[in-house]
Amino acid sequence: MLTRLCTVLGAGLRWVAVGVCGVLLAGCASSLPPAPTSAASPDYRYIIGPGDSVNIIVWRNPELSMTVPVRPDGLIAAPLIEDLQAMGKTPTALARDMEKALGTFIRDPVVTVVVTSFIGTQSEQIRVLGEASKPQTLPYRQNMTLLDVMIAVGGLTDFADGNGAKLLRSAEGNTQYSVRLADLIRRGDISANVDMRPGDVLIIPQSWF
Repeated sequence: MLTRLCTVLGAGLRWVAVGVCGVLLAGCASSLPPAPTSAASPDYRYIIGPGDSVNIIVWRNPELSMTVPVRPDGLIAAPLIEDLQAMGKTPTALARDMEKALGTFIRDPVVTVVVTSFIGTQSEQIRVLGEASKPQTLPYRQNMTLLDVMIAVGGLTDFADGNGAKLLRSAEGNTQYSVRLADLIRRGDISANVDMRPGDVLIIPQSWF
């Protein structure tokens, strides 16, 4: 009888400990400010990154026009141009640099650069960690929202603490915000949807219950 009583008490204490941890974690999550609903910048311009593909169009010079990949070192190579820096530039800035490089060989070159495959720079990618169905890195796009991100990663796992998730915003010195993923995904509460910013990291913890 004494052995059985000790077993029951031990199990009860374990549940109490779990409950206390859950309360403490909930308190930590609630101490974070909610993520701002609006955060997108209207003057955002796409920055080329390694792995992107860019279509180079040189007016009146079809033999110089082609689609090339941005190498892992951030450089591109094209006819008459070797190892030109592309990473970290807007398409327009890259076009102007190409015009300068081609000006040595042809008169008054006019270049247009169109990005055809998007990955973006590492500093601007959206990262989703933890209890997402498909944790991954996503290229940022203008007016991207939390809902867009969750659709891309396939929603939450069965073990996710959706409302305990947090958003780490590198554009604001790694400021942390709370986000309500369970309300957004499982309850359809659109008020929980917020804007994303380039470089955001979404961390989804595991539920204790």
